[in-house]
Amino acid sequence: MEIDGMIEDITSTRIIIKAPKETISMNREKADISGDLIVGNKAHVTYKEQDDDRIAIQIQISSETKSDIDEMIFNMTLEEKVGQMFMVRCPTSEALEAIDTYHMGGYMLFDETISPYTKDQFITNNEAFQRESKISMLIGVDEEGGSVNRLSWYTNYRSQPFASPQTLYQEGGFNRIIEDTKEKDALLKSLQINVNFAPVSDVSTNPSDFIYPRAFGKDAAQTSEYVKTVINTMKTDQMGSVLKHFPGYGNNQDTHTGSSLDKRSYDNFVKQDFLPFEAGIEAGAGSILVSHNIIMAVDENNPASLSPKLHEILRQDLNFDGVIFTDDLFMDAIRKTRGLEEGAIEAVEAGNDMLIIRNYKVQIPAVLRAVKEGTIKEERINESVKRILLWKKQLGLI
Repeated sequence: MEIDGMIEDITSTRIIIKAPKETISMNREKADISGDLIVGNKAHVTYKEQDDDRIAIQIQISSETKSDIDEMIFNMTLEEKVGQMFMVRCPTSEALEAIDTYHMGGYMLFDETISPYTKDQFITNNEAFQRESKISMLIGVDEEGGSVNRLSWYTNYRSQPFASPQTLYQEGGFNRIIEDTKEKDALLKSLQINVNFAPVSDVSTNPSDFIYPRAFGKDAAQTSEYVKTVINTMKTDQMGSVLKHFPGYGNNQDTHTGSSLDKRSYDNFVKQDFLPFEAGIEAGAGSILVSHNIIMAVDENNPASLSPKLHEILRQDLNFDGVIFTDDLFMDAIRKTRGLEEGAIEAVEAGNDMLIIRNYKVQIPAVLRAVKEGTIKEERINESVKRILLWKKQLGLI
C-alpha cells in the first residue's frame, strides 16, 4: 500500500499520516517511510501489508464517511434509530424476532446463548442474526479472562479458560498479555463476535475488593500501561473494546445485588481512577461502560450510569467521543430503584449511547414513546446513533 500525506504524529511504535481523504495510523515496523520523520513534514509511505494483517492499519473516520453516516441516519425510521441504542440480551430462540421487530443495535451473549451449542452451531446462530439485521449488529461478550469467561469456560470453545490479567502478567509481563489478547481476538472473530467487553480498567490493589480478581491488581500507572497495551492490540486486530467500569470501581460492593455508595473524594478519581480510562481513550478505545456506583463527590442522587454530571466529565474533561454503554440495566442497583421503563429513559437522558438490557419488549418501546412524546429529543437520539454507526464503520461492520 502506497500512502502520501503529512506526518501528524509519531510515537515509538506508530506513525500517523494525514492523507487527502483519511488519517491513517500504522505500525512503524511495517512502514518504509521516505522523508524526514518530523511532525508536519510531507512523507511517502510504503506499508508492508500481509494478507492476514490488513487491519493493522487503523483508519480514522474521514469527513466523507461522516457525511455517509449522516445520510444513513436521515434515511432511518425513528424505530430503527432508537433500536440502535440497545444492546439486548435475550434467548437464542427469541433473537431473530427481536432483531426484526426492535431493530436492535447489538446482541449481548451470555451463558444461555453460548453453552448449549457446538462451535459450528454458535457461528451459524450469529451469522443468522447478522443476516436478519438491516444494519450489522455489535455482537458482544464478556471474555475478560480469569473469573469472567463467558465462552472459554466451556470446552466446546476452548480447551481451558483464558487466564486473568494478573496471572498473565506474572507468567510473562506485557508480552504475555499481548499474546493472550491476540488469541482472544482471533477466537472471538472466528465465532462472529466483534466486541469484547474488556479490558477491566478499574484500579484495585486490595484482594478484598469485589473487583480485584477481575482487575490488573496494580496501581494506577501500571493499570494504565496494561489498558493501553490491550487497547493497542485490540485495535490492531479490529476487535471492539470496552473500557470498564467508569469512573472506577474502587472498593465498592457488587451492584448486581444492590446500590453502592462511593464516598471517595473527586481528587482521588482524578489522580487515580481516571488514569487508566484516559490511557485507553488516548490509545483509541471504541467505547466505555459506566458503572451503577453512586459517586457522592459528583452526584449523590444518581448512579454513575444515570448521572448527566458523570457523562459530562467523560465527554468534556476526558475528551471521549466514542460510544458510552450503561452497565446492565437489569442489575438490582437500577431495576429496584428506578424500574425498567424509567431506568431506560433516564439512561438516555444522562448521555448513554447504548443501553445493555434484558427486558427489551418493555424498555425499547418506553424510550420510543418518550421520544414521540417529546420527553427525549430526536436530536439526542441522532447523536448516539451517529457514534454507534461510526464505531461500526471502524470495526468494518458497515
